[in-house]
Amino acid sequence: MYHFPMEQFDARATADGIVRWIRDRFDGTDCLAVVGLSGGKDSSVVAALCAEALGAGRVLGVLLPRGRQWDMDVALDLAGFLGIRHLVADIGGCTDALLAAVRGAGLEPNGQAETNAPARIRMAALYAVAATVGGRVANTCNLSEDWVGYSTKFGDAAGDFSPLSLLTASEVRAVGGALGLPERFTDKTPEDGLSGLTDEENLGFSYDVLDRYIREGICADTAVREKIDRLYAAGRHKIEPMPCYRP
Repeated sequence: MYHFPMEQFDARATADGIVRWIRDRFDGTDCLAVVGLSGGKDSSVVAALCAEALGAGRVLGVLLPRGRQWDMDVALDLAGFLGIRHLVADIGGCTDALLAAVRGAGLEPNGQAETNAPARIRMAALYAVAATVGGRVANTCNLSEDWVGYSTKFGDAAGDFSPLSLLTASEVRAVGGALGLPERFTDKTPEDGLSGLTDEENLGFSYDVLDRYIREGICADTAVREKIDRLYAAGRHKIEPMPCYRP
């Protein structure tokens, strides 16, 4: 990954570039952009970019809570702010049924399985919605999360187009600001919505530290730097093409 001083990042130019890119991706189609709205900055910024590129009428926000989640109110506010249509599909029953099926097969799902199952159910739901309405699913991951493997393979790491996957978390916030999104949509404490912990509690370091290491190659804490490198090595398979045997 290329390095440059973080202060050189031009959020407005980047936002404009992404908008043009989305228009090109959808050119010649009447597809909707289907965006899973979590209430976090990434999905909020992706939805705003799609609305600016395609018009609010061609963006469908999909809220996928597992039962009652407090941050769904933020996602609803975002849909109202952007003027996009939205629907709500509770994935609690599907997730519970999947885990019950694993238990019925004689296995007790561990913590990783419990955490990843809802993310994969959510992506299956997004594709079911997209197939029904004639849409394309937006991937909402950013570079910082992907760098340390903080995504679920075939869950939030999936999608048909990815506006933010080469932008760090701090750059995503800056793009949101350039788009005129209020801070309640861009500065909400990042969390996965599944484990009950913030991203930084799960990772053990801040996104600011991670972003500077990605962009400038600087991390003063040797232990943190080594941990980031380990996570990158362990998780890069999530974002690389599937290896295949070539006869």
